[in-house]
Amino acid sequence: MTAAYKRVALIGLGLIASSMAHAMRQFGLADEIVGHAKSAESRKIALEIGLCERVYATAAEAVQGADLVVLCVPVGAMGEIAAEIGPHLAAGATVTDVGSVKGAVVEAVAPHMPQGVHFIPGHPIAGTEHSGPRSGFATLFRNRWWLLTPLDGADRDAVARLRGLCEGMGANVDEMDVAHHDLVLAVTSHTPHLIAYTMVGVAEHMRRVSNSEVIKYSAGGFRDLTRIAASDPVMWRDVFLTNKDAVLDILGRFTEELFVLQRAIRMGDGEHLHAYFTRTRAIRRGIIEAGQDTSAPDFGRVPLGGGEGKT
Repeated sequence: MTAAYKRVALIGLGLIASSMAHAMRQFGLADEIVGHAKSAESRKIALEIGLCERVYATAAEAVQGADLVVLCVPVGAMGEIAAEIGPHLAAGATVTDVGSVKGAVVEAVAPHMPQGVHFIPGHPIAGTEHSGPRSGFATLFRNRWWLLTPLDGADRDAVARLRGLCEGMGANVDEMDVAHHDLVLAVTSHTPHLIAYTMVGVAEHMRRVSNSEVIKYSAGGFRDLTRIAASDPVMWRDVFLTNKDAVLDILGRFTEELFVLQRAIRMGDGEHLHAYFTRTRAIRRGIIEAGQDTSAPDFGRVPLGGGEGKT
């Protein structure tokens, strides 16, 4: 396969960036991969494991000469990074990001992009609860969606080239309006994470149940909630602060649904509960049929001690 880009600069070297590096190298999608991480330890690890050919102490150094720059930092840090790299971007380069919020990223990054540089916001809907340069693996994006949210007047050749890279890493690619993206992700990702964090917090504060019992008997739904509640706290803090309107909208709808279920339980309305759970069960089946999860026993989890992290 012909390389999609000559030099790719990864700004931030966590799960997504490291997985991109592994995938691009495995499928021959980049001639050279360079990177930058704020942490000296992360930079050291990235070099030790051969994640990048070169790793720089500053983002400005890393982007020089790159024809693709990928911002893999928390949403709250996007503006500062964009301001730093703007003057050093090569003419004709493409800049994209992997943040799960797009409106705030566009506001933070777009003003710092010089003329002749193609800014194409993006979001791979893939991940695990792990982080850091050692956490990535080449198959993370296989059969997962990678959403691109090109801005008005975006260069279609640049969009097609970026799309080709994402597809080359195994992803399914779709395009979406920025505002619509943030609403959809508030439903499918952001609010579920907030609910997971909340449920874990409720368990922590239940004085009638000891911590040992919570851990000991967590083989059911609580265990599944804690997996996503283990995600990077900096990333999720920024997500909720920058996509607050959409998240608050969905939380309001969730609260209304919860009130209806509370009443059904209180009134012993088994017919309503059965009908509700039947409808929602169909959503789960749809996710499996779409290839976004598995119906394998134990949700296809790899036994302790082996395999890659599950998305």
